[in-house]
Amino acid sequence: MRSASDDLTTRARIRDAAVARFGQQGFAGTSLRQIAEDAGVSAALILHHFQSKEGLREACDAHVVRTFLSENEQMTGADASRLMRDALNSVEDRGAALDYLSRMLVDDSPASDNLFDAFLAGTRTMLREQIAAGIMREQTDVEATAVYLTLYGLGPVILRRHLARAFGESTLTTSLVERSTIPVLELFTHGLYADERLLTAAKEALSPSNREAK
Repeated sequence: MRSASDDLTTRARIRDAAVARFGQQGFAGTSLRQIAEDAGVSAALILHHFQSKEGLREACDAHVVRTFLSENEQMTGADASRLMRDALNSVEDRGAALDYLSRMLVDDSPASDNLFDAFLAGTRTMLREQIAAGIMREQTDVEATAVYLTLYGLGPVILRRHLARAFGESTLTTSLVERSTIPVLELFTHGLYADERLLTAAKEALSPSNREAK
């Protein structure tokens, strides 16, 4: 008789095989039979666990989103330095998840929309919690900030070939991410502009009086 722990292990093995296949071939280009072969199970067992191919994709989405967002949430804690080092050391082991995201996010489909929205919801929650904790500054428009933070976070995933090429690498590597870490955190921590001239100009340009003058 199969135990509950065996079922969980089998479910995770199927999910991980699907993440790898979907990342390589896309959702439409992958069959349940291929995933079953990779996971060492039958296609019928996949349907038993996930009901459908679409249900399997939803489970893959949830797993990948949870993995990346949970890392970001933990980085501000007492063990931030150790967790950051662990994340840097595991960059090259994340190829399957990165391939999955880059393919799934550019689909013109409701499933792709749902995947992006899941990241946006997680970013929105993180932003509000970190503002409340005093880690991040108050924002004029939290929703707009959450959207752009989500785009910023996912951009390197979708464009990672160009990112790697710009750094003289063939793919994302630990050394590439190490080189990027301080400049990115400096940008978010200290900002880019030395004064508020452009911000002031934008506020003036968007003021009601200037809009009415058009």
